[in-house]
Amino acid sequence: MPNAEHFASVHAQAKQRRAEQVIEAGAMTAFPDAIRLVVAGRALGWPVTAASSLKDANAMMRKIRRDVGHSLFDAFGAKVCCRDLPQGEPNPEILLLAAKELLETPRSCFVMEDAPTGIEAARAGGMAALVVARLADAGLLSAVGATLIVTTRDEVVIDQSSKGRLRRKAP
Repeated sequence: MPNAEHFASVHAQAKQRRAEQVIEAGAMTAFPDAIRLVVAGRALGWPVTAASSLKDANAMMRKIRRDVGHSLFDAFGAKVCCRDLPQGEPNPEILLLAAKELLETPRSCFVMEDAPTGIEAARAGGMAALVVARLADAGLLSAVGATLIVTTRDEVVIDQSSKGRLRRKAP
């Protein structure tokens, strides 16, 4: 496609502006099941990081309430956000940087994702991809290599033996 880089840049800037508007309006909240997964993992001593190439991601996470007195920013022990990287997803660079900062090997990590490019980045980085199909898009997400697809993160086994491995809870 001619001018693909220009169109990608224009799209990324528009996405950034829209995300800022939604957050500023107080219309964005964290998914409760995602917070439960992060909190459960941290309680087991898992290193947990947020990785985003969005500009001002840390400031945005501080504005997203997860409960009284706590923001989404507080849920993560480490943040690998707002880094000026040469390429975004599906390039796995930001995910590999997160693993390195957590002192973890990529294969012991899993990535919570909801977009095909994020799944591709996780797989390219040698990481498992946990996907929540909230929009009846399980087929598309499976086609790009999702490791485990669930409809809520509450379906995922979180225990000491599952670090780096994804398993669905028994029905």
